[in-house]
Amino acid sequence: MERQPPTPQQQPAAPSPTAPLDILILAAGLGTRMRSSTAKVLHRLGGRPLIAHVCRTASALVKGERPVYVVVGHQAGEVEEAVLAELGEGGAVFVTQTEQRGTGDAVFAARAALGDANSTLLVLSGDVPLVRAETLGSLVHQHRTHRGRGAACTLMAVRLEDPTGYGRVVRDEEGRFERIVEQKDATPEERQIGEINAGIYCFETRLLFPALERVRPENAQGEFYLTDVPAILRADGEDVSIYAHTDTREVAGINTRVELSEFERILRLRTLRSLMLNSGVTVIDPQHTYVSPDAQIGRDTTLHPNVHVEGRTVIGEGCEIMQGSRIVDSRVGNGVTIKDHCLVVDSEVSDHCKLGPFAHLRMGARMEEGSAAGNFVEMKKTRLGSKSKAMHLTYLGDAEVGERTNVGAGTVTCNYDGKNKHQTTIEHDVKIGSDTMLVAPVRVGARAVTAAGSVVTEDVAPDTLVAGVPARVKKKLPREEKADAPAAAEGGGDDAGELPAATAGDER
Repeated sequence: MERQPPTPQQQPAAPSPTAPLDILILAAGLGTRMRSSTAKVLHRLGGRPLIAHVCRTASALVKGERPVYVVVGHQAGEVEEAVLAELGEGGAVFVTQTEQRGTGDAVFAARAALGDANSTLLVLSGDVPLVRAETLGSLVHQHRTHRGRGAACTLMAVRLEDPTGYGRVVRDEEGRFERIVEQKDATPEERQIGEINAGIYCFETRLLFPALERVRPENAQGEFYLTDVPAILRADGEDVSIYAHTDTREVAGINTRVELSEFERILRLRTLRSLMLNSGVTVIDPQHTYVSPDAQIGRDTTLHPNVHVEGRTVIGEGCEIMQGSRIVDSRVGNGVTIKDHCLVVDSEVSDHCKLGPFAHLRMGARMEEGSAAGNFVEMKKTRLGSKSKAMHLTYLGDAEVGERTNVGAGTVTCNYDGKNKHQTTIEHDVKIGSDTMLVAPVRVGARAVTAAGSVVTEDVAPDTLVAGVPARVKKKLPREEKADAPAAAEGGGDDAGELPAATAGDER
């Protein structure tokens, strides 16, 4: 960090009211108090990295008109990936702090990117996830309107009953800003000050970097403090404003795993409260229910205890999600019942379906309207058609199941041959008998029946009853019988005595 001799301003330089807003997020540190090999801003809150929360807030302020600038250092690649996942390609410009020498050095690393910008620069920390865009907007407004002409710097301050560990805001006899003093550098008298620096700033960019050049590491840490810049600007005759905020939790940073856990609790209860008050959702036990801030849940839906709704899940109206179920990045329609201990990941459950208990949907599984998947049924990359049922102990993988089809207990789509996955297609109005093995690739035609215990290795024609190992055609079924299982079992013929008593699965 190359430093230049002081060049104080002769007259205060008011900010331009039309200057654009730039945002710089400091995200280069490791966060040693987290006791982790993972950079602090990559630790997750509400299912998303801390840095993603700050980026979303920043994006709401710049509204896509300008990129968000992010200072990276430790695990730069992973941090950049998390930022781009939130802001998209082109939404961020990354600045590398090659050596962590304090907050002043971190901001100075952005000089090449921002030094010539005639903008207002909002400086944020990547570990302050709960700060709201409305609060930051008020800070910027005060900065631009301070004393009718705007300030060179506006810093956010809050009051704490116990300010230990934080930089104190020292005011002069008239209550105006004088300087910020860090805990380790403060006198006993200064440590009694309850007003602390929240670490969120507005600067006029054209004044910031010349002032940063004059910062010296003359402190207990031997670091370049950004907190020295407001005092430098004040000594130059510039106006420095203090934005006094009242919500200490909103602007607090996360430094330990204990604090991370506490923030998780705050965010969870805040989300549930909003769902109950604003969306008409019933949460039976908020202390033991988790809903992602990104999830959407419709009116008159009830969440039982120990339900987890994660990611960008959308749940419709009038649903009942019973105890212990977990839904991740999925869509659930209206009037759906999900019974106890189900797992739904990256899948879709349409209107008026019933699922569980102990069912598992994954990898793009889809239940069409009015279908049902019951006890210990797993669906993977499978579509279960409207009003179709798979009620017990069944695996449906890489399958297409038509409408009004019943899949008996213990059915397995044998989709893997040791090298590749293959598709199973079951058409409309089919009855799959209990313990049927469908060896893919295979198709079962409309209105067909497989007898219990069949191993189906070849396509089954429509209106056909098959049975055996391997399954063979036993009877052509009249269309009007609609694959009636008892009639098929009792229907005479040379092979009738070979048929199992149950040709179709239990529909209960």
